[in-house]
Amino acid sequence: MADTSSGPRRKPGAAREKRSNARLAAVQALYQIDLTGGNANAVVREFAEHRIGPEEAQEVPDSVDGPMFAGIVRGVAARRAEIDDLLGRALTPAWPLERLERILRCLLQAATYEFLDRPDVPVRVVINEYLEIAHAFFSGPETKLANGVLDRLAHDLRPHEWTDAGRA
Repeated sequence: MADTSSGPRRKPGAAREKRSNARLAAVQALYQIDLTGGNANAVVREFAEHRIGPEEAQEVPDSVDGPMFAGIVRGVAARRAEIDDLLGRALTPAWPLERLERILRCLLQAATYEFLDRPDVPVRVVINEYLEIAHAFFSGPETKLANGVLDRLAHDLRPHEWTDAGRA
């Protein structure tokens, strides 16, 4: 059977890899913002210019989905108070958001943003993607904490995805 598609052929999973890399870069950018108090737009520009390539580029050097990266970073910055409130309610009183390690906090903020603003991405995908990132940074109990918090938030924010009808 002949391939009738137009455009360049991409290896399977290339788009998924670009989205995964965008999430990782977004967590790193959020960490930088948290650490330095930088402006989200300035940090997105810096990453685009020096680390991942321009947002509008079709193929950036590190295979990052630039628009997704920028959307997560800017979205977390714009909705930080709401996101932090949701995270605070998902955490135990013994472990408030401020007590979490900075990179873990940024990771949870990015995932929560996706729960809120990316209904096109199934919660299970969001959880799995951010747990992979957590495993890249941590080898201790932080990954279990992230899993528990993300699971709790996913159930609260998108309960319809946990019903049998939502498991299509």
